[in-house]
Amino acid sequence: MMEVMRTSSHANPTPTPTLNDSNTCTTLYDHLEYARVLMPLFYSIVFSVGLLGNALALHVIRPNLKKLNSTTLYSANLVISDILFTLSLPLRIIYYALGFHWPLGESLCKITGLIFYINTYAGVNFMTCLSVDRFIAVVLPLRFARFRKVSNVRFICVGVWLLVLMQTLPLLSMPMTNVESGGFITCMEYPNFEHVPNIAYMLIGAVFLGYGVPVVTILLCYSILCCKLRLSAKTNHLTDKSGRSRKAVGVICCVSLVFVVCFSPYHINLLQYMIRKLIYETDCAELTAFQISLHFTVCLMNLNSCLDPFIYFFACKGYKRKVLKILKRQVSVSFSSAVRTSPEGSSRDVVDGKKIHLNSTRYEQCVQQNGQR
Repeated sequence: MMEVMRTSSHANPTPTPTLNDSNTCTTLYDHLEYARVLMPLFYSIVFSVGLLGNALALHVIRPNLKKLNSTTLYSANLVISDILFTLSLPLRIIYYALGFHWPLGESLCKITGLIFYINTYAGVNFMTCLSVDRFIAVVLPLRFARFRKVSNVRFICVGVWLLVLMQTLPLLSMPMTNVESGGFITCMEYPNFEHVPNIAYMLIGAVFLGYGVPVVTILLCYSILCCKLRLSAKTNHLTDKSGRSRKAVGVICCVSLVFVVCFSPYHINLLQYMIRKLIYETDCAELTAFQISLHFTVCLMNLNSCLDPFIYFFACKGYKRKVLKILKRQVSVSFSSAVRTSPEGSSRDVVDGKKIHLNSTRYEQCVQQNGQR
């Protein structure tokens, strides 16, 4: 009986899909139909909000570049990295809209990949620098003041860009495109790197340097900073009464939360799969699940670039003032246009500069009604 079973199993094998044969796993892009709609839509929003918000932030920071300090320099570099990141998105939007198809060749795929990852991790590192800078300014202002000197901060900023460049340059030596069984060409997808020697060790090291060290540093610095601010508010009633300490703590908690929520899922997901890959040979089902989860967590990570402007709005008075001024001007222009074109408007209605003088009886009645409310 056992012999018959052995013979039968050899005659009709049912192979389990493995990763040794790149043509075996054909389920990696089964989510293509809904991804080609949702991902371009998501990245279009990130591109629009991120580019406009960060361009406005750069406009607000620009006048302060004449009176440079450490915070201004780190903030400017963070905004620049966010802007460069968003500028890499249009080609990715086209790629996802075409159904994970890259018709632009290997070289351009590598260039966009480098821009994508360099500016993602440059942003992470400059956020880390800002947390350390705030920590030194509040907790250790005298002992480590030299690290906040503009001349030293310039070198630190250059060092950050060089470090990120060195971390991402190995991508140039790896194939980043692959012709799939469906005939489409993928670009910058994890399965394209699956057969790179020691890829698991490389990515575990990248997670440690690109996420582990920054997240521990940010949370540690901001935790101590919050404790210091709370203690200061308790000992100084004027500070407590003004509410500045509470606002600062709120902004710090918001920055920390955004960082953890955006960057943790992707890096934890990457880490757990690489560890499993080192322990045993993962199969096609596991790789497919990992591939789909990567698309979701990468979207979440990239959301950070368009959330930063909202943090600037609540944290930076200059940014908030500029946004409100633009919105006020836009509302004023729209209202002026409505008054001019309204058929019910009085011929004596006069628009003079920023003031709008309305002599319409109906308008006065509306004002009176609003006042009674």
